[in-house]
Amino acid sequence: MLSSELLGFPADARVLIVNCDDFGMRRGINAAVVEAIESGIAGSCSLMVPCGGTEEAMRLLRERPEVSFGVHLSLVCEVGARNGLGPVAPKADVGSLVDADGELYTPERRSELMARARIEDVEVEFRAQVEAVVAAGLVPAHLDWHCLLDGGRGDIFELTVALAGEYGLAVRVWGEAGRQRVRGLPVVDHDFLDSFSLPLDGKAERYARLLRELPVGLSEWAVHPGLGDAQSRAVDPEGWRVRQSDYEFLVSAEARELIEEEGVFVVGYQGVREKWRRDVG
Repeated sequence: MLSSELLGFPADARVLIVNCDDFGMRRGINAAVVEAIESGIAGSCSLMVPCGGTEEAMRLLRERPEVSFGVHLSLVCEVGARNGLGPVAPKADVGSLVDADGELYTPERRSELMARARIEDVEVEFRAQVEAVVAAGLVPAHLDWHCLLDGGRGDIFELTVALAGEYGLAVRVWGEAGRQRVRGLPVVDHDFLDSFSLPLDGKAERYARLLRELPVGLSEWAVHPGLGDAQSRAVDPEGWRVRQSDYEFLVSAEARELIEEEGVFVVGYQGVREKWRRDVG
C-alpha cells in the first residue's frame, strides 16, 4: 500500500510534502520560509535549534500555530549559522559532538563527526533540542536531520525513531535502509528531492516539470528558501543563490497554478504524525 493511502488519500492521489528546511538559521531564511508557507506552495518547515535565528523563528511559529513544523536535529551546523554557543546541551555533556573549539562540526567534517560521536551524547543533544522547542510552547509534528541521511548512522536513526515514539512525532525517512526499518508507516514512496541537488540553470522549469510528472503516492521535496539579502550573501557565498531560486519558485504564481491544475495535494506533517503516533507511540 502506498503511504498516501495510509494517510487516507485515494489510490490515485498525488500527494506532496514541500518542507522548508533550515528555518531558524538566520533572518533572511526565516522571512522566506514564512512567505513560502503563507503565500506559496510550501506545507511545512523544519526548525534548527542551535542557530542565530532560532529565537526569531520560534516567535514566528508561536504567532502561527497553524504552521506544521518539525525539529531539524542538528549535529552539524554551517559557519555563519551558529550562534556561537555550539550545541544546545552543555558542552561537557556532549564532548564527542564538538570540535577542538567547542563548536558543532561543519558539514564538510561530518564523516569525522560520525566516526567519533558517542550515541549517548547524541541522545543528550537531540533531547536538548526537542526540549528547547517544547519549552518555548511549541508542538512539533516530526523529526528530521540537518545534512545527514537518516541520521548518518543506523544507531542514530534508531534513537531518533525511539524519540519520535516518546514525543508522539513522525520522522522524515527517505533512505532505502531506513524505509525498510519502518515499513508500514507513511514515508516517501518515491525518490526524495533535496533542492541543493538541482542545478541553478533552468531550476524553475525543472520544478514545473517535476510537478507535472509527479507520480501517484507520497513524495517529498526538501526545499531551502532564503532571501538574497546582504547577510546571506556574506555568510553563504555559494548557497544563497540556491535558496533565493527556491524562494522565487515557491512563491510564484506559476507554482500555485500548477498545483491547482495538476490536482496535487500539498500537505505538511500533521497527518503523517497522527499515523506515526497511532502505530509507534
